[in-house]
Amino acid sequence: MNIAILSRAELLYSTQSLLKAGEAKDHDIEVIDPAFCNLMIQNNKPIVQYHDQIVDDLDAIIPRIGASNTYQGASIVRHFESMGVYSVACSQGIIDSRDKWTCFQILAGAGIPMPKTTLGSEQYLSSFVKDFGNNPVIIKILEGTHGQGVILCESFKNALSTAETLQAANVKFIIQEFIAESQGTDLRAIVIDGQVVAAMKRQSKDGDFRSNLHRGGSAVSLQLSQQEKELAIATAKTIGLHVCGVDILTSKRGPLVLEVNSTPGLEGIETTSGVDVSTKIIQSIERNVT
Repeated sequence: MNIAILSRAELLYSTQSLLKAGEAKDHDIEVIDPAFCNLMIQNNKPIVQYHDQIVDDLDAIIPRIGASNTYQGASIVRHFESMGVYSVACSQGIIDSRDKWTCFQILAGAGIPMPKTTLGSEQYLSSFVKDFGNNPVIIKILEGTHGQGVILCESFKNALSTAETLQAANVKFIIQEFIAESQGTDLRAIVIDGQVVAAMKRQSKDGDFRSNLHRGGSAVSLQLSQQEKELAIATAKTIGLHVCGVDILTSKRGPLVLEVNSTPGLEGIETTSGVDVSTKIIQSIERNVT
């Protein structure tokens, strides 16, 4: 098959791992930089031009779309989809998962358990913050990644001040309960075609509450409980992603979904779990493309 990885960083671990996995399975696999894609509609047909070449021979794409390029990246994926090209992450799934509030709204509609969350609003902001009492809360900007734009506020006064500052800067955000019993850890599950193929437990570094590996956190391999597996699978299905990462918090009331990632990094999970996730993604394409 002809497969393209949509990535702006050909030398990144994830991109290279997918390239090697595709080549090992005897596929023609290449990297396409979304920045050099020109989208056209001509004679009522979608056309993708990459540099000076028309791309019309792909069977599948693997989007590696960064948060700063969500709109353009999803638009390119949608264009390929309209051409009949299979994508391991659909355009709508990328958009829905990238905006945290949109993602939570969709998950709530399916009854997926998650921390108590409210959308920051210009009206009655003080009342919304007060609804959490004087307990610690997490404030998150809607499209942050790798733990960026995530703030722990330890009191009502601190939370209100932070929220007002973001509001004054026209930054959209959510307010979320702080799950103290998780103790700076979360669980990352990789779901492919409705199955959890790898998982790890991430621990924040001393002095931080964010467990992201990009923030200096550590990780160990993990076997999820049946409840955690079912939650990760249901979450991926609800957002409509064949391949994704689902982040889960452990709490007194059971596992809670923290975030869905349509472009999960592969270095941490492959290194920690010992699972060749890249090959499993290629195998997923083989199953889904006829």
